[in-house]
Amino acid sequence: MSREPNAQEYFDGLYQQSDDPWLLRKRWYERRKRALTLAMLPVERYAKAYEPGCATGELTAELATRCDTLLAADMNADAVEHARRRVAHLSHVRIEQRSVPDDWPEGRFDLLVVSELAYYLDDGQLSRLANRLTDSLAPGGTVIACHWRQPIEGWPHSGDYVHDELSVKLPLARLSHYQDEDMILDVWSSDAASVHRREAV
Repeated sequence: MSREPNAQEYFDGLYQQSDDPWLLRKRWYERRKRALTLAMLPVERYAKAYEPGCATGELTAELATRCDTLLAADMNADAVEHARRRVAHLSHVRIEQRSVPDDWPEGRFDLLVVSELAYYLDDGQLSRLANRLTDSLAPGGTVIACHWRQPIEGWPHSGDYVHDELSVKLPLARLSHYQDEDMILDVWSSDAASVHRREAV
């Protein structure tokens, strides 16, 4: 009988093999995905943002250009150290070691970023993540999620499943949606106004 995958062991094993397990710095797919993620944010600048599961901090560094303060976190100690080095020149960014969804920071955030993370959670953890996102989102804030759509060996959920579940569990309006063969990206907010209507106020 095969046992359920353990996220801590899985990520520890990946970072023992490479300091960039997903080639976040090198692959055009990854650079394009980050560009799409930033382009879909409906607000030009956010006061306070949180990015759990930040890995080596490549997206973190780009999100930092759109945030006054940014907290990013990862459960893996090696990833945290890599991310800290990546954003060491950015005084408004802090990197912490935290696991999702239970080790969640206090306070409210204007932007919550869930990228390539939620399919590593079981159904109970995914429900708790949705609750954390809901409870810690500031009024009018943005939740953005981006995930790989292809199967991940050893893990039960696809990106499509995760986004379907978040769409059901988040009491927010979905502002935009993008998908192709490889990735799915959704944006939700308690403010249903379009980018144009937000600027027209």
